[in-house]
Amino acid sequence: MNIPQSYIELSVSNALLEDIGSGDVTGQLIPEDEVSMATIITRDKATICGIDWVEEVFSQLDNDIHIEWEVDDGDCAEAGQTLCTLSGNARALLTGERTALNFLQTLSATATMARRYADEVKHTDCKVLDTRKTIPGLRLAQKYAVSCGGCENHRIGLFDAILIKENHIAAAGSIARAVDEARFINPGLSIEVETENLEELQQALDAGADRIMLDNFDIEAIAQAITVCKQQAELEASGNITLENIRQYAETGVDYISIGALTKDIQSVDLSMRFGLL
Repeated sequence: MNIPQSYIELSVSNALLEDIGSGDVTGQLIPEDEVSMATIITRDKATICGIDWVEEVFSQLDNDIHIEWEVDDGDCAEAGQTLCTLSGNARALLTGERTALNFLQTLSATATMARRYADEVKHTDCKVLDTRKTIPGLRLAQKYAVSCGGCENHRIGLFDAILIKENHIAAAGSIARAVDEARFINPGLSIEVETENLEELQQALDAGADRIMLDNFDIEAIAQAITVCKQQAELEASGNITLENIRQYAETGVDYISIGALTKDIQSVDLSMRFGLL
């Protein structure tokens, strides 16, 4: 997944404005021309993500700061490992420390969670997808992190694919009417229908849905759904699927499993920036 540089620049600009405001008053304790070096280490085992955001933080503060990375996005780092070494103006390094670490710890947490899920199903053909349950303002960043962790992206937003859910069906009157209307309004977009039982699954198949979400189906019901579907549409399992049971769901032969936890149930990676004079 390619992230536009303009998106990274804006995300970083907003984050720096939020943190610095009218100025870093503590940073003024450091002589204006003092030069320092620093290292970022991880205290946790993690899949790393967020290098471009860290680079942009310090670029916006002082373009002369140099960063030498020992990892790439998507690499697995061990606890205690040095991720990068920075050198340049001490004030700028101190001012950018927290914003840079915030991006790196959050995106690495997302990538690490994705890696755990991806590893559980790697022996199958099932693909694990993220959802729109992302941190506001970090949608593309988190979806990029998901891909760094080995999982894949569902739709980016409400604009690039149609997902007809329970309330859409209720408002339209039926699954068939909702799918027909979606085809008429946006004939070029993929249509997915959320279903809650085998009867709704059959209705979605009859309506010609491209993909059908099996919402809160248990293992046995998913196996039945695969038999009913006969590869007429892609099948996506969702709801109450965790690291503890995703392997069983993937082994049913379902095409996709969507997991909100990839982006919302994350624990920030414990990172530290250590300073020293050059």
